[in-house]
Amino acid sequence: MKKRLFAALTALTVVFAMAGCSSTPQTDSVEPQTEEQVTETEETTEEVKRGAAENILSSASGLSMSIATSRGPMQIRRAEKKSTPMGDEDSWTVFLYLCGTDLESRVGFATGDMGQLLNASMGENVRFVVQTGGTATWQNDVFDNSKCERYVIENGDIELVDSVALQNMGDAETLADFLKWGVENYPAEKMGVDIWDHGCGCIGGAAIDEVNGCDSLFLAEMDQAFAAAYEEMTDQFEFIGFDCCLMGTAEVANIMASYARYFFGSQETEPGSGWDYTAIFNYISENPSCSGGDLGKVVADSFYQECASSGQEDGCTFTIVDLSNFDDFVIAFNDYAMNLYDAAGENLSDIVRGILSADNFGGNNKTEGYTNMVDLGGIVSQCSDYVDGSDLLEALEDVIVYNINGKQHKDASGLSVYYPLHIGGSSELKIYSGITLSPYYLSIVDMVAKGYTEGGYDNAIFFDADGAWDSDTPEEDDSYFEYADEEDEGLSQLITFSQEPTLDDNGTYRFTLDEDGLEYAVGVEAMIYMEIDDEHTVELGETYDIIADWETGEFEDNFDGYWLSLPDGQLLPTYIVDADEDMIVYTSPILLNGERTNLRIIQDDDGCYIDGAWDGIDENGVPSRDVRKIKEGDEITVVYTLISSENVEDNQEFTLDPYTWQKDDEIIYSYLEASNYYYGFAVEDVYGDYYVSDFVTFAIDENGEITFLPA
Repeated sequence: MKKRLFAALTALTVVFAMAGCSSTPQTDSVEPQTEEQVTETEETTEEVKRGAAENILSSASGLSMSIATSRGPMQIRRAEKKSTPMGDEDSWTVFLYLCGTDLESRVGFATGDMGQLLNASMGENVRFVVQTGGTATWQNDVFDNSKCERYVIENGDIELVDSVALQNMGDAETLADFLKWGVENYPAEKMGVDIWDHGCGCIGGAAIDEVNGCDSLFLAEMDQAFAAAYEEMTDQFEFIGFDCCLMGTAEVANIMASYARYFFGSQETEPGSGWDYTAIFNYISENPSCSGGDLGKVVADSFYQECASSGQEDGCTFTIVDLSNFDDFVIAFNDYAMNLYDAAGENLSDIVRGILSADNFGGNNKTEGYTNMVDLGGIVSQCSDYVDGSDLLEALEDVIVYNINGKQHKDASGLSVYYPLHIGGSSELKIYSGITLSPYYLSIVDMVAKGYTEGGYDNAIFFDADGAWDSDTPEEDDSYFEYADEEDEGLSQLITFSQEPTLDDNGTYRFTLDEDGLEYAVGVEAMIYMEIDDEHTVELGETYDIIADWETGEFEDNFDGYWLSLPDGQLLPTYIVDADEDMIVYTSPILLNGERTNLRIIQDDDGCYIDGAWDGIDENGVPSRDVRKIKEGDEITVVYTLISSENVEDNQEFTLDPYTWQKDDEIIYSYLEASNYYYGFAVEDVYGDYYVSDFVTFAIDENGEITFLPA
């Protein structure tokens, strides 16, 4: 949770003056439940179980809802299941909500997908119904960017059937109007919905309208839109899918479970080309009696091939979810979250350390931005020493019909959940409180985001006087999550030592956490800076070249003087995106042919190589879908951060001469040039704050000898 590290580092004069960072005595941890409290909790749980089936709750849309009994307080909002077909046997309509955004205006990806549809071999009673909008310019002569238009694609032709004034594609009413109009005019036995555009995960939603202030459809708005259309239907949608980034989350699937039989989505970012619409249309035409699950496998496999065609299959993920069993999954998730919350009383740092070790998606680092999407199965596996997650994993396996993963996410489980790797402010947490699957999981998120609370954390705000989940409370209390907007000191006082960070007689920088410090620590990394002159340093980035013993709390540097570099030896400022026992993913800020982006670098058993250039997440929270491969002749200009000792908050960027990439070039480990360097530890606590050690100085001479200098 690197929410404060770099703010802390840039505010420290230790990089230059080697001033000390003192720690304060450890304060109380979250208190475990007493035996009496456990008994009381069990009695309350049994009471809730007995009364849950009688508790009729209404959803925000006013639709009826089925209630499933759970071990703890929860609610499942569901529309009534419908199963009367609305069209002739073996007829299909897919409603494509085509929000073009910059994917179309800049590159023309939407136009490319329309070409795929028109190239398909179409059967009888199979059609795509398309609504356009959300882009400044269409890269074709058919669509009009000044209007929201509706087209029908069937029998190899595209026909304009409706045209209205330009509307905001990020508004619930626009989606609802399209779906209601489409269902009324183009009903079929099986109907699917495909939302096409950028996706921002369960917090930011999807369909970013670039001509309407980059407004997007949040999950609550999607729920509202689908509910409005569903009221006029006699059947469920066969599938709801997202040709968007990061929408393969449990929270998104939970919303769609009221309105569809199947859910399609990717946990990771998608290449701009997205789905293969020729393969999809061909399959439906040849197999009109197929189910959404059958079609989903084709969508997933052809999507993987689309990724492979652009060299992006290693980062590919795609999941097909059977929503008919999703209530059982939500119940299992709530049960697991309740046990996880209970276990956090005594094992919070171990649990957080496990969550941080799980796979995550879409960046989550300083230079690229944060999505806070973490693999659910990874969380369960990494926390298995503290909570038995076998029932949840079984429920997860039951709902996932099919999923594919590239080697960068080979163990991804198929669905992500939100976790605050980086706190995006009170609005983010408030949004999540309205879409979470469990009050207990929300309590864990709130506990970690809120930070240390003397006397222990209390989640009473999420429950009413009778112990039932009061899901409206955070929404009604606008001020509750304001703690996330407050400025942090950026120096954790929960990290304490039995041996302070010290340079020993052998030139090894080491420290030992005491019992309290080890209880709160969840991660250790090192930062390295290179001295330019007496008043300036350059940030080289972060490294895991540390010998760590989490049993004893002993840590020491393992730095060998080598750093990732371009083939000509230019050092790359590198930051860690993700790491496991098989692979480390780095990112480095660069200019690629003059445009600002980030160089993604993979280190695994195959060596060290460039995965591509990714722009990251923009100021509106929108992740880029376009990972560009580095080609012969591309100019790479490294972007460095220069820090001044006179004003450490006034960082400046600078560049050197660009490097022109050659055909057989490789990223190399280059030995650091002769200079003075600063090395320091950053110890992350369970709440995402950091303790930053004093920085020690080491010198590298012309012969490559490393010498640590006295303070």
